[in-house]
Amino acid sequence: MKIETWKGGSVSTSRESDEAPDADLGTSLRSAMVEHMKEQGWLRSDEVAAALTRVPREMFTPGTPLETVYAAETVVITKRDEHGAPMSSVSAPRIQALMLQQAHLYPGMKVLEIGSGGYNAALIAELVGPGGEVTTVDIDAEVVGRARECLTAAGYERVRVVLADAEHGVPEFAPYDRIIVTVGAWDIPPAWIDQLTDDGMIVVPLRMRGLTRSVAFIRDGIRLVSSDHEMCGFVPMQGIGARAEQVVELHGEDVHLRVDEAQALDTDGLREALKGARVERWSGVTVGPMESFDGLDMWLMSAADSFALLTATSDAIDDGLVGPVAVAGTKAIVSGTTLAYRVKPRALDVKRTRFEFGVLAHGPDADRLAKYFIDLIKAWDREHRHGPGSQLTAIPVSASPRDFPAGRLIDKQHVQVVISWSRHGGGNGP
Repeated sequence: MKIETWKGGSVSTSRESDEAPDADLGTSLRSAMVEHMKEQGWLRSDEVAAALTRVPREMFTPGTPLETVYAAETVVITKRDEHGAPMSSVSAPRIQALMLQQAHLYPGMKVLEIGSGGYNAALIAELVGPGGEVTTVDIDAEVVGRARECLTAAGYERVRVVLADAEHGVPEFAPYDRIIVTVGAWDIPPAWIDQLTDDGMIVVPLRMRGLTRSVAFIRDGIRLVSSDHEMCGFVPMQGIGARAEQVVELHGEDVHLRVDEAQALDTDGLREALKGARVERWSGVTVGPMESFDGLDMWLMSAADSFALLTATSDAIDDGLVGPVAVAGTKAIVSGTTLAYRVKPRALDVKRTRFEFGVLAHGPDADRLAKYFIDLIKAWDREHRHGPGSQLTAIPVSASPRDFPAGRLIDKQHVQVVISWSRHGGGNGP
């Protein structure tokens, strides 16, 4: 492990006259971004808003147009692999604000950030103040070097920059009040829990059966219990903790199934099923044009026995090989050589004020699997849609079964994650 603490090199308050217009534009765009995020309801903490206003994001994204730097939902990619896939990035301000608000940071706290870029560490440093401590760790020497240079140039040299595999945390400066993970994680290593204070919190983009959610976990003895979780996306973790999804081609490069757990799939049978006739079913469950239904995705992931994500290119959709689905992926259920997946909700009126959830199924058991999928959608609408949502509990694999709450159990290497739901009556009907 190599630990680097960078000192000196604070940002000068004076600028050459030819730099002043860019500086003024950056300040203006920063303020406008913060106000926009408040208006959208993404920014509810005055402290986080103040940090976003103070930290010059452009100093951590050199060469990127300021309008892009301060676009609230735009990720700035800072490194790609040989295939062009993102390896490191400065996350979208909306997601950074979300996670910082989940973490409930206060002055004087000790914080470990896993996944460096520099900008988020600077925001954390603003929130914990001069009496707090910020350590940021990354496995990539190039990323660490860039974070070091940017933090120093921006005046945040008190942030510790560590080059290491974060699977082991950074024990030298533990315990931490908060651990904030800014890369996609499939598991929660023992070191992260061990290096938390007794009442500490981990905020982590955790991948569960293919879905990633930013989960705020509060330590409760050996267990971690969620207080909140939100939809998000991050570049995947590297090193010991890396875990790739299983990607199954159903039609060349055009249609894939992504599976996040060991499943023995009949790929040849599924490929044939996709070529045949399909069954279409609609649920009678509707959603408004701007209404989130992330809870439905979590419910399907936790309720279905064989869950996957189906991705298709626009060509595959246009050719009718699959129905109208989101190019980024849709939720699917597999049973033998039969596949069912949710299609884009259809508009029920000319003004497009209500949209209905529907399902397509391919294969010999399409009727049954489509009905099963529809029944799950109706169950969510009836029992969980207007309730408190799901709670996640992460428990070490060595724990006694009596420590596990009821719910869907997701096995990982170091922890088992249990997704629990409380029933709540209601539902919006057809």
